Amino acid sequence: MVSELAVFTGNGNRQFAEAVCRHLEMPLGEAEVFEFSNENIFVRYLDNMRERDVFIVQPIVSPVNTRLMELLIMIDAAKRASAGRITAVMPYFPYGRSDKKDQPRVPITARLIANFLEVAGADRVLTVDLHAGQIQGFFNIPLDELTALPMIAEYFRSLNLAAPVVVATDAGGAKRADKMSERLGCGFAIVDKRREGNDERAFASTLIGDVADKDAIIIDDEILTGGTVAAAVTLLRERGARSVYVACIHALFTERAFELLDSKETTEIVFTDTLPIDRSRFKNVPATVLSLAPLIGDAIHRIHTGGSVGALFL
Repeated sequence: MVSELAVFTGNGNRQFAEAVCRHLEMPLGEAEVFEFSNENIFVRYLDNMRERDVFIVQPIVSPVNTRLMELLIMIDAAKRASAGRITAVMPYFPYGRSDKKDQPRVPITARLIANFLEVAGADRVLTVDLHAGQIQGFFNIPLDELTALPMIAEYFRSLNLAAPVVVATDAGGAKRADKMSERLGCGFAIVDKRREGNDERAFASTLIGDVADKDAIIIDDEILTGGTVAAAVTLLRERGARSVYVACIHALFTERAFELLDSKETTEIVFTDTLPIDRSRFKNVPATVLSLAPLIGDAIHRIHTGGSVGALFL
């Protein structure tokens, strides 16, 4: 039987882990996690782990492979310290785009990450809005997938937009846009996107739906280079949208993304804190960050006490 709750973190985003613990009204556990000069990672827990219900909060941020390796080693260390149960809390799941073989001779890296976590000793995984729902099936251990859509929808509801319309950046995001539009009680539209090769460039060409004289809300699960979204913003403005909001769950934002998205064509950018992004880097566009720490904290409490995680979204 697992007993006392314990929360630890690596070097992914300590501030986020501390915010989760503040919500849980408990201290963040102490652990040493650092690299030697040969880039080998060392982990040592400074608190007793025996039979405790351990949650390791580790957003997989840049450098992605280093943070992932930290998490795997922390899981192994907790297992060898006789932790009662180990849950890997990954607000952002890496390699989510590599979820299928869409070209010859390519890997399914998302499945490989699932295997890594299981072999390391994780008993369950807690994450937020996977890039593809099928990734859940890659795991042979319980996986709880939270969603930030209700929080984002509530934010836009508070703006009291006169004529909102939710816009998906491609056909793959139509289901997400549909769910968002249901919560806002409005219609949705889809941008037809074409991607060529593996150079991360995409082209928006056609809009399915009406946005003329409406407040368009672009919703995406993650934004990397921002090319797709920037092209969608331009297209929506050309089709008569009176305002264009950009919302995403995982703000990966490369340097190019800040350049492309910091445009006066965009009314506001909204994203969550699953990754540590400095919103002050946007100079021309207001940027709003919604914290998922309370949601993660509530999920941890429910998992620890045997409550329903799904009830959080009823």
